[in-house]
Amino acid sequence: MSRYQGIANHRHDLIPKAGVLLVNLGSPDEPTAASVRRYLKAFLSDPRVVEIPKPLWWPILNLIVLNTRPKKSAALYETIWMKEGAPLLVHSRQQAARLGEQLAARYPGRIEVALGMRYGNPSIADALESLQNAGVRRLLVLPLYPQYSGSTTGSVFDAVSAELQRWRWVPELRFVSGYHDDPDYIEAMATHLERHWEVNGRAGHLVFSFHGVPKRFLHGGDPYHCQCHKTARLLSERLGLADGEWRIAFQSRFGREEWLKPYLDKTLLALPKEGVKAVEVFSPGFSADCLETLEEIALTNREGFLAAGGESFTYIPALNASEPHIEMMANLVAWHMQGWPEVAEDYDLAGVKAEARRTRQRATAAGAAL
Repeated sequence: MSRYQGIANHRHDLIPKAGVLLVNLGSPDEPTAASVRRYLKAFLSDPRVVEIPKPLWWPILNLIVLNTRPKKSAALYETIWMKEGAPLLVHSRQQAARLGEQLAARYPGRIEVALGMRYGNPSIADALESLQNAGVRRLLVLPLYPQYSGSTTGSVFDAVSAELQRWRWVPELRFVSGYHDDPDYIEAMATHLERHWEVNGRAGHLVFSFHGVPKRFLHGGDPYHCQCHKTARLLSERLGLADGEWRIAFQSRFGREEWLKPYLDKTLLALPKEGVKAVEVFSPGFSADCLETLEEIALTNREGFLAAGGESFTYIPALNASEPHIEMMANLVAWHMQGWPEVAEDYDLAGVKAEARRTRQRATAAGAAL
């Protein structure tokens, strides 16, 4: 049997659509050690994530990490698990649904949206299949990582291209590699923070926390570090923050090697000694709240800051499925789809349907099976 998939709904009267594949990291299916182990095995087996030769990394991963970390991580997931599932999945599903609604209002009947997770469910393969079955012939892949890193965005490209290699009829493809300095992204975050302050007031020194990566990634040519700094600078300028009112830090390091600095946990422990007793933490690199924000920042790092002498700690939620975020995403999709008929002002859906009917008639006359 051929290794190539056919287009399950390929018809001679097919009305082609554009599709948006949203991709985020993923979560375990359940807050259990077994489920977390499966998730971590997929995540930490990705050579984009752990750049250690497989013969060296395999015994460490399978004999040590996967025998010790799943139980601990499952307990952490349990503290932030929602009734509907993992927070990252819940928020990502809401983003996909609301983006679909936004695009349907702008471009009725022309664009499909699907969500895939790089690790776990729903898988990228399943999301692509749903778009394929919906008649998508032009595909925009939008990884929900504002700042590019080979370990995140690069890995999404690997997974999407690997799946498309199995397709007989490959769609026209565009890929968003990042949007760290997109004006709408900066504005969405600024609006989000300003709305938070209107309701809750300004609570103190603002820390922008980004997920860390090994420092050697930077030396190897990864632009992530520079893009994080640019995002923070542009956002602070938009908010009118003065020097000394904000800073940047990196979180979630793993292992013994040096990662991007300054480290968030050490920064928060040092701030009370510098006279900073009240802090707010916001994560511009996380498009949706997850374990790293809701547990690591909002719980563990909060406890550390208060134990070190801090008096007030506020975690400001991620953009999630907020209106400014969805509007920004829709604008980003429209910008990257420029030139495709589905976003053209003169798109004639009735004309497209009429041409599809004529195509069907010609195919039938030529003896095609429909």
